[in-house]
Amino acid sequence: MQNHARLHAAQAYRSAAVAVPPLRAVVMLLDGVVKALQSSIAAGEAKRFEESHTQMIRATAILRGLSHHLNFDRGGAVAEGLHATYHSLIMACLRSYGRPDSAERYKRIIASLTELRDAWAYVEREAPKAN
Repeated sequence: MQNHARLHAAQAYRSAAVAVPPLRAVVMLLDGVVKALQSSIAAGEAKRFEESHTQMIRATAILRGLSHHLNFDRGGAVAEGLHATYHSLIMACLRSYGRPDSAERYKRIIASLTELRDAWAYVEREAPKAN
């Protein structure tokens, strides 16, 4: 199942990268991570644990895809920081699954993701103005 999720995330990233500008793709993919974690919370609360796990794996696969597509040559310290951030978020998701307080943990992760997503959305809006 994890290999399927990884393949799906990589395909989603490639499709998004071709169909929309890169900054828009990052925003969309982060939206997808948030949506997957929200779905994981809802499924867990409904005691649909397999679905909850699948949604959590989907979220981590998207984050992994974002991490693997960082360009360290062009991005330098920013790319390194993003890599560390994505890794921390992935580990937080994995450590949270199955815990009695997983919903609260996922909500904190979602708050961090939303902040990151909003920062990328700001960069996307301001990028054309910089030219």
